[in-house]
Amino acid sequence: MLANNIREIKEYLNGKNCTLIAVTKTHSVETLQQAYNLGLKTFGENKVQEMVAKYESLPKDIEWHLIGHLQSNKVKYIAPFVSLIHSVDGLSLLKEINKQAIKNERVIPCLLQIHIAKEETKFGLSFEEAQELLSSEELKEFKNVKIVGLLGMATNTDDISTIRSEFRTLKTFFDQLQTQNHELNTLSMGMSSDYKIAIEEGSTLIRVGSAIFGHRDYSSKNI
Repeated sequence: MLANNIREIKEYLNGKNCTLIAVTKTHSVETLQQAYNLGLKTFGENKVQEMVAKYESLPKDIEWHLIGHLQSNKVKYIAPFVSLIHSVDGLSLLKEINKQAIKNERVIPCLLQIHIAKEETKFGLSFEEAQELLSSEELKEFKNVKIVGLLGMATNTDDISTIRSEFRTLKTFFDQLQTQNHELNTLSMGMSSDYKIAIEEGSTLIRVGSAIFGHRDYSSKNI
């Protein structure tokens, strides 16, 4: 099943300007090693503790993306190796990422998480807050973080028109920001249930878990 799922998604992505992030939340190191052996080298994790444990157990050429909500006091654990932080939602978090990046002599790429869904439970900045952050004088002082794009999560609904509208709105905002900042080149939209719509609307990163690995393995002891 795993090999077939990976092959189908890769075939769909062929010729499209979009990178697959395999979301590994709750799945065992053994399962991830199988995925790695099948050619997946970019993994996304929601929780810092889980990411660190898997990073230590798996090949070091894997790119690790932190895609879940990130607390400032946990940045230090992933700063040495994280490839991209998708879920930045404020200056205070950026300040801590910059601080830990300096300690590790790195520049850490980040995405601003934008709230586009109708669900209030999702994190993220408004368009106005994102613009304010990007133009702030404080951000210019952070030499060890680099804002390279945006993340958006659509409403959890079967209404395709709602999902498409939310992605399209974010893509329009992203295009506007690009005219002011050419370093913005990444738009993270789309998960297992809606990644095809996201790609149609301009996503350059998709975060796919269950469509690759099946249902989450909450009983795993190898995480």
